[in-house]
Amino acid sequence: MTINKTTLTMSSKLILYFLLVIILPNALFSQQKRLYIANDDHTDYMWTANEAKYDSAFVKMLDYSLTQIDSTKNFPSNFQARFNCDGSLWLKKYQKYRSDKQFNKLIQAIKSGHISSPLNMLVNCYGAQPTEAVIRGMYYAGQLERQYNLRFTMAGAMENNTLPLGLASLWAGSGAKYSWKGIGGYGSQMSLESREKRAHQMYRYNGLDGTGVLMKWYNYNEKTTAPLGGYAECRLNVKYKNLGDDFKHVINVLEKHCDTISPQSAYPYTIGGAFGFGHDDLDTYVLPAYINAAKNGSNKERSVRVSNEEDFFIDFEKHYPNVPAQAVSFGNEWDLLPASMNEITARMRRATEKMRSAEALATLVSLKDKNFMEATQNARDKAWESYGMYWEHNWTADGPVSRKARADWQIKTQESLTAYIDTLLNLSIKKMGSHIKVDVDPSFFVFNPLSWIRNDIADLEYKGAYPVKVIDKVSDKEVNSQLITKNGKRFLRIFAQNIPSLGYKVFVIKKGFSKVKSMAAAVENEYISNKFYKLRFSKSGVITEITDKLGNRQLIKHTDGKYANDLGTNDVNDGDKITVENPGPISVTLSAVSSKPVLHTTRITLYAESPRIDIENNIQENFGDVKTWAFSFNLNNPTTRHEELGAVLIDKLEKNGGHYANSIARYDWQTFNHFANLSENNYGITLSNLDCSFFKLGQSTINFLSEASAQINALAGGNTDKKVEDGGVVGILNQNGQKDFLYHFAISSQQGNFDAAKSMKFALEHQNPLVTGTITGVNDDFHSKSFSLLNVNNPNVLLWSIKPSEEGIENGIITRFWNFSGKEVTPEVHFSTSLRSAFQTSHIETNEKEIKLGKNSIQFKLKPFQMATFRELITKN
Repeated sequence: MTINKTTLTMSSKLILYFLLVIILPNALFSQQKRLYIANDDHTDYMWTANEAKYDSAFVKMLDYSLTQIDSTKNFPSNFQARFNCDGSLWLKKYQKYRSDKQFNKLIQAIKSGHISSPLNMLVNCYGAQPTEAVIRGMYYAGQLERQYNLRFTMAGAMENNTLPLGLASLWAGSGAKYSWKGIGGYGSQMSLESREKRAHQMYRYNGLDGTGVLMKWYNYNEKTTAPLGGYAECRLNVKYKNLGDDFKHVINVLEKHCDTISPQSAYPYTIGGAFGFGHDDLDTYVLPAYINAAKNGSNKERSVRVSNEEDFFIDFEKHYPNVPAQAVSFGNEWDLLPASMNEITARMRRATEKMRSAEALATLVSLKDKNFMEATQNARDKAWESYGMYWEHNWTADGPVSRKARADWQIKTQESLTAYIDTLLNLSIKKMGSHIKVDVDPSFFVFNPLSWIRNDIADLEYKGAYPVKVIDKVSDKEVNSQLITKNGKRFLRIFAQNIPSLGYKVFVIKKGFSKVKSMAAAVENEYISNKFYKLRFSKSGVITEITDKLGNRQLIKHTDGKYANDLGTNDVNDGDKITVENPGPISVTLSAVSSKPVLHTTRITLYAESPRIDIENNIQENFGDVKTWAFSFNLNNPTTRHEELGAVLIDKLEKNGGHYANSIARYDWQTFNHFANLSENNYGITLSNLDCSFFKLGQSTINFLSEASAQINALAGGNTDKKVEDGGVVGILNQNGQKDFLYHFAISSQQGNFDAAKSMKFALEHQNPLVTGTITGVNDDFHSKSFSLLNVNNPNVLLWSIKPSEEGIENGIITRFWNFSGKEVTPEVHFSTSLRSAFQTSHIETNEKEIKLGKNSIQFKLKPFQMATFRELITKN
């Protein structure tokens, strides 16, 4: 019925007023609210206690919880005991220290919804992580899913005040549907006032591909909403005495929070959740208090349920399917703390990049030897555990566990990863060489772990006679070669052309002199130049000029007292005499040593046939302050883009067309994964980065993002933050005494507008050198000249990783692809081996749907910017 206001009588107006103002609010008020209270212990691993104590606490708390679950199984559902693990490491430790029967009981409690666990192994600070590290840190959960027919639907990032953007897509791609976040005021540089009013307290936390999770992230106000919004929302007092009164207060606050009456309600929902109790305790045993609180707190106006958290989200999603969505980054805060041990963190990053080659080669080898990976399986599982633990959120290192103990644990965790990756790569190279038939003359293969044809340098460790010439076995033509020395070892360097996608080419070494070639670059005083660039290199290692010959423009502009590759010296000419290293027809390197501001060596390399400037920096002295490598570019009002986690972000506020939240965010340090690109109209510069976790854009501060700056300040290391509470420094002090730090950068200019795929390809080629190995085989298990396992027909879709299945090559090859286009695409991937079936899987390798096969190919849809994972099962030979 349509009501016309002009025809209403006074009587009818009074009736309408009564209906709208009195009856309707009362009806809404009388609607029963559903409140969910959930218990977890909040794992402050290696902060509250050491590994042994925490592992013991995990097991004992799960034993206790299972007993409580048994004793309340006949209670009404709302009042049954439930417990939430803070990470899958709880499950792993229980599996290790309890019998199969006990572990199976735990699995049944997970299946019944009485025990829950997120996908992540521990609470991490994700902004510091490489993309693949986030995924591998959830691999144990994936193993459990397949072994016990489970699906884990939650993931979490607690206590830290910030949150990356791309993490949402990585979680969703791994099977997560839900997450909750509670922050901690401690150790934050952000004001309490800035965290009081979130745009949305229930929202779709999405990535750039449109996938994500339903997020509960309540406002945090110490005076009005606490403990809601914190990481222990059911904990009213740190030192509790009367839990009955405390829970009563929390439930009343939660009920008030569910405000469906006020016109501008910040939470207009009848379903609310208060999660978490443990705070910073080692262990908690309070399930009876939860059950009593649910019983005593339930009445006709509200039901209170002891929750596993997932039940809250299922209920909420059913009744409120259309909540707002956000796809923004909130920057980095505690994420910055691993830079307080920057070299150890850099080793984690280098190992992650090297893993790409190690696993790709291991995949080829496993096609011929299905048992190849068995010898490294235990080391592999420890490596995945390292990924799940290294970025654990308590890098503040100011708790009961000493800084030295924390630092030692970080090093041990890093060494588990690097030992596995180094071993796998070395074994794979040796085994691969044995599967290719040796030539009459010494021969070697050059392997490309990337999914496009490459032209690049390749270095073979060489102890044989010299001079020699190197022959490309496919073309039967000589290739350019030179002898170089690196780290005291001798290498034969060639310029390898047309190395196949995910494959290799064979080269033969013959005695004799190679054809005389001119030097790759000309050197005159401080200048070095090739056909692409002319570069001025100072004694301090600072680059003061780069002329782009193709673009006919200068790339460097002195900004805020700094040039490029500038560590902060006061005099760019302060250093030893510049030396020339390894000059030859393929490459020429200049080296500079300076003691200002700390002792460091810089090497700059130019190539005859590659438009890439390689930079290697080595700090050889301990430092305790914050240091950066500045790169000041000559660009007019550029837009900066950078790889975060599974996303390439525009370094601007959302209101200005970027990807950073307009408020309640931190803007001084951005995640620096493979690259940052600064582009103006029709021109730009890509800076590839291997070792640094963060960069600052120009003069950005905590509350200000310098969007138009053309200066990148890569964080070389240091303690960026002090506690507001007492001025104490957070993180490991003085880089834990480290005296040797390594940094790799590369610069390339682009003629044209920004292209995400091209910038990523440039960075991947810089950080994933071609792999070489000596050929020793007696049979042609693989082709004697060249081989390519797969190729992708879309240049915007890159193979991100390839590996044998976690359960072995007989369970397929696992491939992960990333669409760098802003459009939906349907790429086709062709394999050189026969396929019998294929599946799209989660990122942690759990099958989701079967993929129709073409002729030894798969075809699939990728959303804009989406990353997706697949399993291809190979026909047995």
